Amino acid sequence: MRLEFSKMHGSGNDFVIIDAINQQLDLSPKQVRFLADRRLGIGCDQVLLVESASATAADFRYRIFNADGGEVGQCGNGARCFMRFVHAQGLTDKREIDVETASGRLHLILEDDDQVTVNMGVPRLDPADIPFQAPGRAPQYTLAISDEAPLEIGAVSMGNPHAITLVADIESAPVERLGPKIERHPRFPQRVNAGFMQIIDFETIRLRVYERGSGETLACGSGACAAVVIGRLWDQLAPHVKVSLKGGDLVVSWAGRGSPVYLTGPATQVFQGRIDL
Repeated sequence: MRLEFSKMHGSGNDFVIIDAINQQLDLSPKQVRFLADRRLGIGCDQVLLVESASATAADFRYRIFNADGGEVGQCGNGARCFMRFVHAQGLTDKREIDVETASGRLHLILEDDDQVTVNMGVPRLDPADIPFQAPGRAPQYTLAISDEAPLEIGAVSMGNPHAITLVADIESAPVERLGPKIERHPRFPQRVNAGFMQIIDFETIRLRVYERGSGETLACGSGACAAVVIGRLWDQLAPHVKVSLKGGDLVVSWAGRGSPVYLTGPATQVFQGRIDL
């Protein structure tokens, strides 16, 4: 099977994007792992599929597969690349579209400067919705980790689960050591994305994210949103925040409880190609 694809990135978070409207395919987890392999395949953090919408009110269906082959419900950086892809491929001429995901519907806006804004929806804070094992909702939870000091975290779902912890210095944050332990902590039954946040000032944070199924990535859009939500709940951040990641800067806006989170940032095409599966 020969597939045409585009390689794109959003602030260094990189994707293989495939038009599954004009190409017939049903990728297996093994094939996803091959496409994501940086030595044997194309190489990416996630594989994204563009499919026809099942509901008349949506423009497309957006499916997301982690590098380990597992399908997930949300990726903010991928959503921005999705918008640029469907425009570049002539699949739509709309500058605002609605897309179906496994976690609900997203609204995407192609801005005049070619950046993309994503309405990421209202954050879910109830433990059962994350999912996270806790007796009830709280702004902060204590997470016991074997052979480590207990961690204070915030937990939220942005269509996928996130655990956010504060660090004094992002450069020396124990991402490689603690990231896998948080990701697979038994209190997160579907695993979790582990975010390490350094607050610079009321409107600026630095962030590193160890993503479930992919490891640490250069950027994580939903992780940026999750960090700002938790920082706002802790009364340490403003409604509009610049989030600096290894791959670049994103802007996250959140008015507060009951309101959707907005994510704005770039999306860049690297190359197009064909590959035989």
